[in-house]
Amino acid sequence: MPGPARRDQPLTVHHLNQLLLVSSVVLLVAVAAVRISSRSGLPSLLVYLGIGVAMGQDGIGDIHFNNAEMTQVIGYAALVVILAEGGLGTKWKEIKPALPAASSLALVGVAVSVGVTAAGAHYLIGLEWRQALIIGAVVSSTDAAAVFSVLRKIPLPSRINGVLEAESGFNDAPVVILVVSFSMAGPVEHWYVLLGKIAMELAIGAAIGIAVGWLGAYGLRHVALPASGLYPIAVMAIAVAAYAAGALAHGSGFLAVYLASMVLGNSKLPHWPATRGFAEGVGWIAQIGMFVLLGLLVTPHEMGDDIVPAIVIGLVLTMVARPVSVIVALLPFRVPWPEQTLLSWAGLRGAVPIILATIPMVNEVEASRRIFNIVFVLVVVYTLVQGPTLPWVARKLRVGGDQEAADLGIESAPLERLRGHLLSVAIPEGSKMHGVEVHELRLPAGAAVTLVVRDGTSFVPLPTTVLRRGDELLVVATDPVRDAAERRLRAVGMGGKLAGWLGTGNGTTNR
Repeated sequence: MPGPARRDQPLTVHHLNQLLLVSSVVLLVAVAAVRISSRSGLPSLLVYLGIGVAMGQDGIGDIHFNNAEMTQVIGYAALVVILAEGGLGTKWKEIKPALPAASSLALVGVAVSVGVTAAGAHYLIGLEWRQALIIGAVVSSTDAAAVFSVLRKIPLPSRINGVLEAESGFNDAPVVILVVSFSMAGPVEHWYVLLGKIAMELAIGAAIGIAVGWLGAYGLRHVALPASGLYPIAVMAIAVAAYAAGALAHGSGFLAVYLASMVLGNSKLPHWPATRGFAEGVGWIAQIGMFVLLGLLVTPHEMGDDIVPAIVIGLVLTMVARPVSVIVALLPFRVPWPEQTLLSWAGLRGAVPIILATIPMVNEVEASRRIFNIVFVLVVVYTLVQGPTLPWVARKLRVGGDQEAADLGIESAPLERLRGHLLSVAIPEGSKMHGVEVHELRLPAGAAVTLVVRDGTSFVPLPTTVLRRGDELLVVATDPVRDAAERRLRAVGMGGKLAGWLGTGNGTTNR
């Protein structure tokens, strides 16, 4: 047969050329599709899934792909990168107050959601309990990629963003353990055994993630690398190492990479804007590759009988399981009902449930293909419903974000031999540093504004030079006062020249 003969042929440069051409075209189409998704409010994951389906055996590409093992491995790798990018962009000041509520949602909320969804799948659809529990566990995890990409475009209060982002970063770990346990041959472990296993893996993953992140941040802050382009590579390598170390130690690698990235992202590392840009680009590539591959794995003509069950289970999940899990998990925190309603509706699903649905396929669980099809249809249908309507729901509930002054973009480059740092400070639109004179910055002794770049022209400022939006400042600060200088700059950017005196900001340092 021609197919096997082609597979037996060794890879050549010609094959590489074909692969590079197809990959570049797919990436360009996916990048162009982001503009469409951003205008329509649809999560980009649906566009990427559509590209994969179009390339598959039922589409114009006629590519036959059914390797669940490869999809699972690549999906895990992509999820590591996505969690790393999300952790790097998570602000500690927003997530810190949300940690108790997010942890409760990731543990208690997941347990309630799994039970309610599994009961609905069993009694309404007629699935066996093992299959129902697998589906309940698979779809009870909110998706980090969907949450990070959608919620950061919606002006929600920081406490709600913090809860949702932390929940999506935390709940992958217990859900993976549940899905693997339900998919293994033999009887399911007792609930207390599962609970102990989840607690142990979470503890190991958290400890390793925090330790690796702290060590990595310490090293990058105290060792000047010869090129600025090495810092983004080092940061991503540290994040991936945290995942691998956590997984090899029989802990939660997903929790480890998220926490390590969060520690790195809040450590004021050198050349941070470049690192964020690099991580964001790698994250987009991971999302595109993962979703396209998942689309290739789908066989649309086999899904006809699974559409109605997927819609029914999705209704149970969206209208019953998620709201009940939010109410139960947040009961100790006295969250207002409009915020609980929004948290219920914002439990976005995406690639993570579809990736987790490959686990029973790899373990050859009975009816695993049907489980995958149901999960795929559920994710697509309810992402189409929830994603675009989330801003409308937030407006109707009158839950909106506060308008805050724009934060400064500060990039730090270490001056190793001088034992100092060169801070590049960009003043954005909306910053309250506009109109402030240089001497009114009141930087600590050992820090000074040495240069201002305005409209393409650079000049040495006087103490009376008035700063404007769009200016870029070069600030030299010695090691002991670097953090204090950065805190003061951010405080003035948020509160103006009276920051500190009027209780705005926390970085006031007088000469």
